[in-house]
Amino acid sequence: MFRKSGEEVWVFSYSEEKLEELKIDKAKLREIIKMLKKWKAPATVLLSLYIPPGRPVSDVLNLLRQELAITDNIKLKKTRTTVQRALTAAIDRLSKVPKIPDNGLVIFCGEDMDTGEFICLMFVPPEKVPVYYYRTDKYFHTEFLEEMVSETNLIGLIIVERDAATIGLLKGNRLVVVEELEGYVPGKHHRGGQSQRRFDRIIEQLVNEFYKRVGEHANRAFLPLLEQGKLKAILVGGPAYSKQDFLEGEYLDYRLRKIVLPKLVDVAYQGEAGLREMVMKASDVLKGQEYVDALKALEEFKLHLARDDGMIVYGENEVKQLLQIGAIKTLLISEDRKDVEHWLDLAKKYGAKPIVLSNEIPENEWFMKTFNGLAGILRYRINY
Repeated sequence: MFRKSGEEVWVFSYSEEKLEELKIDKAKLREIIKMLKKWKAPATVLLSLYIPPGRPVSDVLNLLRQELAITDNIKLKKTRTTVQRALTAAIDRLSKVPKIPDNGLVIFCGEDMDTGEFICLMFVPPEKVPVYYYRTDKYFHTEFLEEMVSETNLIGLIIVERDAATIGLLKGNRLVVVEELEGYVPGKHHRGGQSQRRFDRIIEQLVNEFYKRVGEHANRAFLPLLEQGKLKAILVGGPAYSKQDFLEGEYLDYRLRKIVLPKLVDVAYQGEAGLREMVMKASDVLKGQEYVDALKALEEFKLHLARDDGMIVYGENEVKQLLQIGAIKTLLISEDRKDVEHWLDLAKKYGAKPIVLSNEIPENEWFMKTFNGLAGILRYRINY
């Protein structure tokens, strides 16, 4: 990555190393998409190329060379030279690839005709390229990549009690409150006798109506995601027996009941605080969820910070130095930093696990202000 004319431009310079090193994860792909969507041109000079696995490199090179040959027909000189530069760069990079990787290959090349900034990216996406596609246009075509980073491993969250409920979603490293509901259920009646029994029936009817309402709202929020193949499971929590009564009452659509996790979580709060508490208490059944990993990493970081045991590091120079010697186990990065991708690259290069803290995590603001959004948890204590 280099700076030119005050802008950040991302450049992947391909070398004859293993093709595996060209593979990127979804976090990196999100950053690339965000950057590519900023590029616009007054003419069709920005090149987008998607190559699915199994496509011979020679076939693609022949296509690009044919396109290059006919660029002489472009009347405007500036447009012609800009397109030729993009095609030449793409051919140069692709010619060094012996075989299209298992997930395929993607190339974006183009020049800002106003500033002269030039970009050429070649990488292997985290999922298989679905289509053979070539286009020069006024913008980069990222739509096929955007499908890869759309959330496909969502966890539905429901906290339910007799007169309150929260519906939420766990989406990667983000916890989202979808809706909060309140009902009216009177307190206990102490008159006794027939009056007591009648009052109890009224209360149960009100509770039943509220549970039914919660189920309707949950069905409305979750069924479309299930039908799209994005919703993988539902976690239910709440105080006492409310959560059990809600599930046994079959207020949820039968399709959603099939994916309810067997673990029911005791939760004392509603809203975002309650969802967070529930997710952490169910971390054993939510392994691999980015949000859970982020909270656990933050808790470990704060524990070492409180102990002052020399097992954390912060400050850009200090973090980089210890990364380079392989001493950092976990690298915490706030998404508010402008150079997230740079640190993701370094973490991958030096074997640290990167954790990107989203703005949905309350501690992210504190982490950004106190540590400039960057810190590491060490594998072992360093003696300076």
